Parts: sequence; structure tokens; C-alpha cells
Amino acid sequence: MAQRDMTGDLDPRFGLRDLLGLRGGMAWLFMLILELIIVLYMIGNLQAASLMQTLVALVVMAAAGAVVLLAPEDPLPWTSTAFVTAAGPVATALTAVDLGSAPAHHVVWTAYACSYVLAALVLRGRIAAAWLSVAASATVLVTAGLRIDVRFDAIVSASIVPIGTVAAISAFAVIIRPTQRSLRMLREEATVRAAAEATMVAADGERIRQLARLDRVARPILERIADGAVLTAAEREQCRLLEAELRDGLRAPQLVTEELSGAARGARARGVEVVLLDDGGFEGVPQWVRQRVIDSAVRELDAANAGSVTVRVLPLGRRVLATVLAHAAEDDRRTEIDTDGNVAVTT
Repeated sequence: MAQRDMTGDLDPRFGLRDLLGLRGGMAWLFMLILELIIVLYMIGNLQAASLMQTLVALVVMAAAGAVVLLAPEDPLPWTSTAFVTAAGPVATALTAVDLGSAPAHHVVWTAYACSYVLAALVLRGRIAAAWLSVAASATVLVTAGLRIDVRFDAIVSASIVPIGTVAAISAFAVIIRPTQRSLRMLREEATVRAAAEATMVAADGERIRQLARLDRVARPILERIADGAVLTAAEREQCRLLEAELRDGLRAPQLVTEELSGAARGARARGVEVVLLDDGGFEGVPQWVRQRVIDSAVRELDAANAGSVTVRVLPLGRRVLATVLAHAAEDDRRTEIDTDGNVAVTT
């Protein structure tokens, strides 16, 4: 289910990052540029704040820039959103607290860095959080400015910097949302169409395979029946075995291999009742585990001379993948193969 933000309905599978191509190598390049911009702006605070405060503020903003771009989900997860939202006000407080006699224009350096990080936050689907950070940073600036008697115009200019940037990116995000929704719908339709085509191709392939198999095993005897020939006892027995083999292909298609079909045919010819059942547990199972099931079933079928042998692939989600139950007059033997390929035999 798509995650929702207070700003509207956003699909985590197709955010603005996808629309702008900010994934993979392009995302890393964008992050490198953002981090470089943050460093260049934040070192401007060295004339207005102590070295330690400037470095801590720089680390906070650089970490926020990395988080806002590298988090994999859209919209940005709330834990990451909270960190990025708080980074701006914290960095502003660290760099504006000791302005002293420094030139008043230095209060805008952190504001510039914050504006770019918050613009990225808007692109990650958290418009309300970005504006909350803008308001918190402006509050910190006004408080610091009043405390140290910085000129009012300097405070206003520093507060306007992130407002203008976030407002522009927010307007872009709102305007582009219908296009984003349309592109998402087109992509979903393309995905559904591709899945339908793949299903049709798979169905056609299976149908061709089954027809080829039917043609190979049934055509000779069907032609004799169509010609009106009187079938011998051996041919009638062949029809019985053939009917059972075709039924196996319908009830247990994943078990039908040349090896297992031959073993089942031989066991039926000796009077053994053979039942093959497939409940879908082979899906996603490695080929070597499937082969272990086949090998266990072939061993039991080859060893049986009377009674019955039931081979069943269990449904998905079971610990046991398949069972082979051999019933004879003298004893019963049950073979279990789990999803890890372990074989357990009980009598």
C-alpha cells in the first residue's frame, strides 16, 4: 500500500526522484554537489562563530544532506524526516549564537545551506516538514538577532533565503504532481501489460510443450484406434498406462520428467497403484532440491512390486516440501523431503 504524507497522495514506487532521474549514479553525483555546496557555505561561519561550533554545524548539515538523498524510500521515512527537519534549526543555533562583532551578513551562510537541504526534503515528499524547519530556523535567527542586537534587515534577509527556495521547490512539486500521477499510471499500465504478455507467452509455451508431448506419446495408439484396428491385450494395457501418464501431467506437471514418468509407468505395469499430486510447493525451490524429490520418488517406484505409491508436493509455506508414501502388504514407508533438501525416511 502506498505511503501517504499530509501533503497529498504519493506513491512510494514513483516519487519525484524517479521523475527527475535522481537514482543510482546520478543520485550520488547530486549528493556530492550538495555536500560540496554545504561545506562551502558553512565554512563562511568561521568569522562569526567558534571553530568547534562551525564544525559541528557543518557535520550536522552534511549528515542531513546525505540522509535526505540516500534514504531508499519515498516519501522519506519519518525518522529520517525528523533528523533533516531538526538539522537546520540546530545548525542555525550553533552558528548564530556567537555573532558578536562579526559582520551581520554572516548570519545568512547557514540559511543558504539549509535552503538546499530543505529543497531536497521537498523532493522527497515532505513539504510540511520542510516548512516546519524553515519556521524553526527563522525563529532561531530572530531570537539570536534580538539577543545580540543584529540589524533587523540582516535577520530578515537570512530568514527569506530558505523561504524563497522552499517556496519555489514546493510550487514545482505541486505543479508537477498531476504529471507524476499520469506517469505513474502509465508505468503501472505498462507493467500490467507486460505481465499479461508474459503470462500469455508462458501459457503458449506450456500448451505447445503439452501438445508436443501428447503427440509423441499418444499419436501412434490414437491412429490405430482411428483406423478401426482391434487392439491387442498389450495395446489395451498400453492405453491404460498412457491414460495414467497423461493424468499425471495434469495433476502434477512439476513432477512429470522422463525419469519419473518412466518409473511410474514401470510400477503401474507391475500392478502398483501410483498417484502423483502437485500442490505448488516447488515454486521458488532450487533445482537440486526438486531433483532430490524426483530421485526419492523414483527409488520408491522402482522398488515397489505391489500396493501403492503416492508422491505429493505440498503447498507453499510448509516445512516439508514433498512426501513419498509407499504402502505394501508387509510395511509402509514414508519419505519426507524438506525445503533444505534433507530427506527423512520412517517405516
